[in-house]
Amino acid sequence: LRGLPLQSLPLRGSPGRPRLACGRQGEENPPLSAETRWKDRAETLIIGGGCVGVSLAYHLAKAGMKDVVLLEKSELTAGSTWHAAGLTTYFHPGINLKKIHYASIKLYEKLEEETGQVVGFHQPGSIRIATTPVRVDEFKYQMTRTGWHATEQYIIGPEKIQEMFPLLNMNKVLAGLYNPGDGHIDPYSLTMALAAGARKYGALLKYPAPVTSLKPRSDGTWDVETPQGSMRANRVVNAAGFWAREVGKMVGLEHPLIPVQHQYVVTSTIPEVKALKRELPVLRDLEGSYYLRQERDGLLFGPYESQEKMKVQDAWVTSGVPAGFGKELFESDLDRIMEHVEAAMEMVPVLKKADIINIVNGPITYSPDILPMVGPHQGLRNYWVAIGFGYGIIHAGGVGEDLRDWILHGEPPFDLIELDPNRYGKWTTTQYTEAKARESYGFNNIVGYPKEERFAGRPTQRVSGLYKTLESKCSMGFHAGWEQPHWFYRPGQDTQYRPSFRRTNWFEPVGFEYKQVMQKVGVIDLSPFGKFNIKGQDSVRLLDHLFANVIPKVGFTNISHMLTPKGRVYAELTVSHQTPGEFLLITGSGSELHDLRWIEEEAVNGGYDVEIKNITDELGVLGVAGPHARKVLQKLTAEDLSDDVFKFLQTKSLKVSNIPVTAIRISYTGELGWELYHRREDSAALYDVIMNAGQEEGIDNFGTYAMNVLRLEKAFRAWGSEMNCDTNPLEAGLEYFIKLNKPADFIGKQALKQIKAKGLKRRLVCLTLATDDVDPEGNESIWYDGKVVGNTTSGSYSYSIQKSLAFAYVPVELSKVGQQVEVELLGKNYPASVIQEPLVLTEPTRNRLQKKGGKDKI
Repeated sequence: LRGLPLQSLPLRGSPGRPRLACGRQGEENPPLSAETRWKDRAETLIIGGGCVGVSLAYHLAKAGMKDVVLLEKSELTAGSTWHAAGLTTYFHPGINLKKIHYASIKLYEKLEEETGQVVGFHQPGSIRIATTPVRVDEFKYQMTRTGWHATEQYIIGPEKIQEMFPLLNMNKVLAGLYNPGDGHIDPYSLTMALAAGARKYGALLKYPAPVTSLKPRSDGTWDVETPQGSMRANRVVNAAGFWAREVGKMVGLEHPLIPVQHQYVVTSTIPEVKALKRELPVLRDLEGSYYLRQERDGLLFGPYESQEKMKVQDAWVTSGVPAGFGKELFESDLDRIMEHVEAAMEMVPVLKKADIINIVNGPITYSPDILPMVGPHQGLRNYWVAIGFGYGIIHAGGVGEDLRDWILHGEPPFDLIELDPNRYGKWTTTQYTEAKARESYGFNNIVGYPKEERFAGRPTQRVSGLYKTLESKCSMGFHAGWEQPHWFYRPGQDTQYRPSFRRTNWFEPVGFEYKQVMQKVGVIDLSPFGKFNIKGQDSVRLLDHLFANVIPKVGFTNISHMLTPKGRVYAELTVSHQTPGEFLLITGSGSELHDLRWIEEEAVNGGYDVEIKNITDELGVLGVAGPHARKVLQKLTAEDLSDDVFKFLQTKSLKVSNIPVTAIRISYTGELGWELYHRREDSAALYDVIMNAGQEEGIDNFGTYAMNVLRLEKAFRAWGSEMNCDTNPLEAGLEYFIKLNKPADFIGKQALKQIKAKGLKRRLVCLTLATDDVDPEGNESIWYDGKVVGNTTSGSYSYSIQKSLAFAYVPVELSKVGQQVEVELLGKNYPASVIQEPLVLTEPTRNRLQKKGGKDKI
């Protein structure tokens, strides 16, 4: 590449011809839509004709939905699809994203046969290269997370890597992560094949037909305007790529998306490549931060430059996408990616002699965390999104399939919380979005540690009243825009952020906090909880329909679960009946709008007369827990906090040192404790009076890492880990909270009865295991008799028994106490035993046993 003659480069500002340069199939200028029909009604209206939108049209039409309509403003593939590099991979560090990748590849393998359209799908496999020991650890970490999935994945050594990719400089190579079946597909041909399939099954794909107006109607339908005419749609799906923000603005939403410039380079024929007997696997040099694949007899490689060097197309956010932009590109900028070019030349030396025939620099859309936004949007009825795809080619097939199921059956085939558009909120400003998109792009190939924190764009406006008091004393974690203490610094100890696959600098401080809560009293900031107020004449009836548990009496709280129609666990909330017909509902920080959308939708669809208010940002929450919690709080209130008067799971309004609070006697630690809900502006004052009152009792702070250990020892399940839309409450061991005999026909009740009648195939168990310097996190493979039989859901070190502790799903026949299995951690299988849960009894249970003359179980 050095000494490249200038005439080899495309002219600056030239749109280039990547479809030809990269061997794209089909016509260079496809004809405009030959479709002359127009429909006045659509069951589902999809806005956007990229590969994602067209995939959804294909899947819905194939499933038999009538009146599927797709509107595209210019032509199919315009935007990001047409110039994409087309990489396909089974690999993803996430859990259910692997399933989406898997579904996409399986669809693409048979699409040509089904539609008669050539798709240009190559499957030479892919190798991720490790050139550092920590990268090898990461591969081992990813292997255990993949073992219980259908995806094929292997760690291979240098000899095998060289055999598969003989052009590689092996000097630094330690290992490779190999996925057979990975490869690349021609995005243009893929989209045209999906379009042919969609039309074959009856969908209408209309273009050019830009949407100029979207208006919701009172019955939940939409009025849609285009220059070609108007249409009424039962639901709208925004799949508009980098125009998605514009479509969102039509309905009053600011979708947190930003276009970034991504470049890839295509070389001319390289003799050494041409001489190969088989196609090279796709290469990902993670330290060099680029991908490289064979393109005909040359190579194509695309780098992800650092956040300082990468280019965000911020003008499009402030001023909108230029009206005519469709199949244009940006000026190429080789200087910006030169360090990655040099890294590629060192790793694949034949590049040094290669000529560049094209540099493609096109827009792709990023969300703040790099993951797309898929599903129904909170706050608007029947408005769905499939937007923010930085990797739309590999996601298109699987997402189309999942959205089809969700639209037709009311829930996706598996949990998609990772992609929930409602993970963002009003706190997600344009400045935050840009900062995170820069970081996410630059971190494309960074080592993916457990408990990873990323710091760009923080803090947001959504800080608790304690943020300034605590920020210098602890390591904060990011939770739905909030900053929340993970662990607190101890004098003389390392306070840096030091992520690791093994125990790291927070291990001892968390042990100290654990003892603090078990032996004295601790305070934790729980302000990120999602908080809703529900009242009205139908409030009891609505909650009885939503929740599988009974409705608590006035003045009491219970733990309740919302289930999906198929009987899976959609959410876990605490429900407090404050005054007759008025309820306070509490959910986890990451579930706030996810749960609110579900509740609002059921209220509207069922015609319930209720008022639902999201009060998450209005209230702060402090948790006070430990054997001295009552003693400390009693100093500050006239309310009797004794066990007989303020019972477990009771809720009362009271004053703590003249500060009004709603106090609930509950603690996720399982110890004696209260959660104190109060005005957010009172948080600092409330914290100060509690800390001052507790000096004699040795009060101190604790964070979420210690709380996680405490809840695991008490065998408390966590939503998103032990239970979610992949699990039913019976296998998760939640029978106590599920009242199948209550009169109300709650959502999922009939499905759950069928599940119970058929019998369970797996169960959640508690495991203990002796390791060395590594602890389970969740999503690791469980082995028995030489086979993977299940997976962990969460885990940690137990400071009480000084062993590792984990929850895991295993087959029913392996769920008995005393059963031996193995847990795979960093490439090693550790013996584990199923134990009687809980490891440590909760304070209310210990109290009850003590009154009966029993003994504690510790």
